[in-house]
Amino acid sequence: MMILHSISSMDPTLGGVSQALRTIASSVNGLGTTNHIVCLDAPDAAFLKTENLTIYALGPSKGPWAYSALLGPWLRQNLKNYDAVVIHGLWQYQSFATAKAIRAMRTSSSVPKLFIMPHGMLDPYFQRAAGRKLKAIRNYIYWKVIEGNVVNGANGMLFTCEEEKLLARTSFQPYVPAAEIVTGLGVDEPPPFDEIRHSSKHLGKAKDSYFLFLSRLHEKKGTDLLIKAFSKIKLAAAANHFLIVAGPGLETSYGSDLRTLVREDPVIKEFVSFPGMITGDVKWAAVYNSEVFVLPSHQENFGIAVVEALACGRPVLISDKVNIWREIDQAKCGLIGEDTLEGTITLLEKWIQIPEWERKAMGQRARQLYETTFSVKQAASSMLEAIRDGKP
Repeated sequence: MMILHSISSMDPTLGGVSQALRTIASSVNGLGTTNHIVCLDAPDAAFLKTENLTIYALGPSKGPWAYSALLGPWLRQNLKNYDAVVIHGLWQYQSFATAKAIRAMRTSSSVPKLFIMPHGMLDPYFQRAAGRKLKAIRNYIYWKVIEGNVVNGANGMLFTCEEEKLLARTSFQPYVPAAEIVTGLGVDEPPPFDEIRHSSKHLGKAKDSYFLFLSRLHEKKGTDLLIKAFSKIKLAAAANHFLIVAGPGLETSYGSDLRTLVREDPVIKEFVSFPGMITGDVKWAAVYNSEVFVLPSHQENFGIAVVEALACGRPVLISDKVNIWREIDQAKCGLIGEDTLEGTITLLEKWIQIPEWERKAMGQRARQLYETTFSVKQAASSMLEAIRDGKP
């Protein structure tokens, strides 16, 4: 089976969608399929040079819609070679162009099936969040004119978890997809701890017990809540902890605000570090050597970094806006709180009070949840079954 994955960008600094696609394409490649990716990045983009996947880069794209004049002709010439197409993400040119090209083939005998994996982009958060009023109006109009036809004209919607599927039903109308299929999403098995245990020395303060935040620095992630909550518990409990805030975005205004927040707080200014984006062995060592992973996000469709922490046997402290919170709560391998300052403070306070033996047990259950629910093998099998059958 030949599968084409359509995505706007494979740039890893833009968030988890590109990493999710890397994992998906690599995992189903080993199950009797051939997977190609078409994106709108520049062909000479540095992050594409180390890829092991077949990627057709037709950019650079232009403007906020990420338009590329090369995509339409490429699709018209090549779609006939594929049995199925999966659109990753919405609201940009690539989803419109891909759906349009497939509609133009309806009279052909070799029309590929079309599936859409929205990766949380139909979450009602984006229509309700403060500061997004104009974007919400734009999305409403765009849905009525373009994106609703893309979604409702596909063979099915592919979701990473049950919560994402339920939330997607509440954002726009008419929303009548042909099928809603929860395929899950897996993450790669981390390298053995003994192979990389010393790599986190590059993080400086990581030699001590630390909370780990590992994600893009963005208002949506609740990083400011975490820093403020850390200051509160540090002052109240005199806890012997450090906080590592790792991820891309230090150069943004929000990243600058976070560093200022720490620098001007005498309680925590010596106990928080910003190593920037970390990858490879340094990233895995940071997770393994952490005491607990923390993500008080206001909206998180899946949370790849959360699952990577589970894979390393680390408990997680997350908000109930991380869509896999139900699975984590049921497995008793983490704590769940509201995405508020008070909720984040409570998460950290509860964690500090948990005895060491129970923390270890939570870590063991974290690894078990990864193996039973979030392993690449299981997710790949579900994805391939959905694409072949097109049924929930």
